[in-house]
Formats: sequence, structure tokens, C-alpha cells
Amino acid sequence: MMRESTAREEICRIGASLYARGYVHATAGNISVRLAAEDGGGFLITPTDACLGLLDPSRLAKLDAQGQQVSGDRASKTIQLHQRIYRATEAAGFAAGCVLHTHSTHCVLATVAHVGRTGQGLRGDLLPPVTPYFVMKVGHVPVIGYHRPGAAEAAAEVEATIADFGKRGLTLRAVMLDRLGPTVWHRTPGETMAVLEELEETARLVHLAGGRVTPLTDAQMAELRTAFGASW
Repeated sequence: MMRESTAREEICRIGASLYARGYVHATAGNISVRLAAEDGGGFLITPTDACLGLLDPSRLAKLDAQGQQVSGDRASKTIQLHQRIYRATEAAGFAAGCVLHTHSTHCVLATVAHVGRTGQGLRGDLLPPVTPYFVMKVGHVPVIGYHRPGAAEAAAEVEATIADFGKRGLTLRAVMLDRLGPTVWHRTPGETMAVLEELEETARLVHLAGGRVTPLTDAQMAELRTAFGASW
């Protein structure tokens, strides 16, 4: 877990980087970080309707371990989703330290146009395993059925999905909220941003190919699992 002063700076750095490169736009998206016990635990999250490119470290919303806001501007409405991800990943044995949600163009397009999509719900993937780095750095990206932004039902479905994959020995680092965007997580903000980047660029590749892509073979996938511990 990250110290509060570092977390504030990292959230703003990541937000500005993603905004500058077009991974987020307007006031879409949110970032949270789980705080170290030395700072009392709890979370930092971007405020509701904040532009990730123009974040102020002093105005980030701080919440206690129970999710009650203690300072900063009003927390993003997705805080329940973030809390459930932190809880579910810890229970599954890979505790997230950062959660990031965007409305990244090509990921959303994949759900709207069904380009490259291989299924729906708990067992359906947004994209096929088309490159080794997508398999290694991202892995499965199950599609979560449509719910309005901030809906408790979506948060519950994501938590159940992480648990479902965990029971099968698979570590999730991302889900796709149908027609809204990807939610990704990892140990640090930097690692989390890298997951998002790899996911969005893979969705872009599949879109540019018109969905006509050839997945890696079973033997190639097995090699990635053996050599790099890929969770697929």
C-alpha cells in the first residue's frame, strides 16, 4: 500500500498522462489508491466529475477504511465499485493497490460494435488473445453486463467475477463495463496505467483489423503460461 503524500502525487501524474494522450476525455474516468496502514488505511479517489488532466492533489477525496469520506471534494460515484475490487482481489490472493476506470475509445467501441468480442457475462472475453503482451500484461477481460454509471449491481457483478476467476486459479487485472469502459487494477498506479494502455492498444489493433484476427495457438498460450506465468 502507498503512503498518502506519494499517492496524491501519483494519482495526479497518472491522470495528467492519460488525459494528454487521449486515454480519457472531459470528466470521464476515475482513479483510486489504497493507503498504507501508517496513514490510517482507507483510500484516495478522484472527485466526482473531475477532469483527470487537471487534478489538484489537495482536493482528492479521502475515505476511511469503511468508505466514509473524511476530507476533499465529493468522491466519485464509482467508489463502491473500487471498494469491491479491493476487497475481492485481496480475497483472491492478489491485493490491488490502485484501481483505474476510463471510457477508452476502442474498448468501448468493442462493446458497442461487438468487434472481436468472444462472449458475454462472467465467461465472455472482450478481446481474443492476439498478442503475447496482451496475454501476459492484461489477461482475461470479462464483459460485465450493462448497468447505469455507479450502479451497485455492477459493483456486485465485478466482485463476483473476480471471485469466480480466482476459484479457477486465474488472476484478473481488468473487467469491461458494457458501453461504459474498462476498469483495471494492479499493485501501483504506474502498473495499473500500463494495464490500461495495453488493453486499449489491443482493442485498437482488433478494431483496425475489422475483428478479423487470429488468436495465439494453444501451444503458444501454454508457452506464455510456463515462461511468464501468464494468467490465461
